[in-house]
Amino acid sequence: MKRFASLSEVQGFVGQTVESTGWVTVTQQTIQRFAEATGDHQWIHVDEARAKAGPFGGTIAHGFLTLSLLPQFLDSAFEIAGSGMGVNCGLNRVRFTAPVPAGSRLRASLVLQACEPVDRQGLQMVWRVTVYREGQERPVCVAESVVRRYP
Repeated sequence: MKRFASLSEVQGFVGQTVESTGWVTVTQQTIQRFAEATGDHQWIHVDEARAKAGPFGGTIAHGFLTLSLLPQFLDSAFEIAGSGMGVNCGLNRVRFTAPVPAGSRLRASLVLQACEPVDRQGLQMVWRVTVYREGQERPVCVAESVVRRYP
């Protein structure tokens, strides 16, 4: 985990890979729970028998499930001393570039693309988050996440 001494220190890391996260396992149970929470019950995600005969040889995670891991990846990748609150402002770009079969282990690499001061002594950061599946070179998701941190 990268530790920054202050919000102002973060600005010096624009253009750099700041951290790679630990692994997170996407289980079938996680996929089922996500389907319940979102109402997305497409068979490729939840019907293990049917999915086995499908194009991926088994169930795969929803793309938005993979995307929903971004806050977890960001929280585990760095901490900023003196920062008391973070706010998710949205996404600039998102691409799902490969499937995530149930049981996959994922990790993310974070590059700080932009950083600027905002109101209330905060800092807005744009992170390029590239999510990889264990054993695969090609990423499964690439997204630009816009977040703000405040003292």
